[in-house]
Amino acid sequence: MREIELRVTGANKKIRGNVILEDVSLTMHSGKICGLQGSNGSGKTMLMRAICGLIRLDSGSVSVSGKVLGKDMAFLENTGILIESPAFLNGYTGLQNLMYLADIQKRVGREEVRQTLTRVGLDPDDKRKFRKYSLGMKQRLGIAAAIMEKNEILLIDEPFNALDVDGIELVKNILREERERGALIVLSCHERQLLESLSDEIYVIQSGRITDHLIPGEAKEPE
Repeated sequence: MREIELRVTGANKKIRGNVILEDVSLTMHSGKICGLQGSNGSGKTMLMRAICGLIRLDSGSVSVSGKVLGKDMAFLENTGILIESPAFLNGYTGLQNLMYLADIQKRVGREEVRQTLTRVGLDPDDKRKFRKYSLGMKQRLGIAAAIMEKNEILLIDEPFNALDVDGIELVKNILREERERGALIVLSCHERQLLESLSDEIYVIQSGRITDHLIPGEAKEPE
């Protein structure tokens, strides 16, 4: 996998007069888990939405290895996304939903999709429709959709929601495996200990601004 650099420069966004992002700048590299830490409403999810092109910035830019979003590419390429509640077709099984998504880019086939379902702890032969899934199963399917194409960048927002202890451990291991594969993982999680246990670096967000950049395990210099 190629080395990539994801850069956000001077990102600003207002919605209905409210500041959502204010002068956000950060740089992230492949082979790392970069955590976003902040309370609900701090701007973590909106930053992820801006990074992948789901919302347009008022000013500033997002670029991947020199290619600028909105100029050189319409959306972030080679990116797996889990942002907010996973949305799937209610009348389809988990396998059918992932096959529907896989058919768009045709980068993975049926066997790879089945392997991904097994990897997240779902049965690829389960005949239940998505509407019958528990919240935890829906979350696992969302994670499967994000990782199945082995993308260079993964934007993963609150992946541990609705998961039990075993599910949390499973997803932690998956994220570590994806990092070892060389992916850049941007991870949002409101549980500080979980985030620190996984991340190589953490950007702290408050009221739409980056207020700190931490390296877990390093002692902070006294002010």
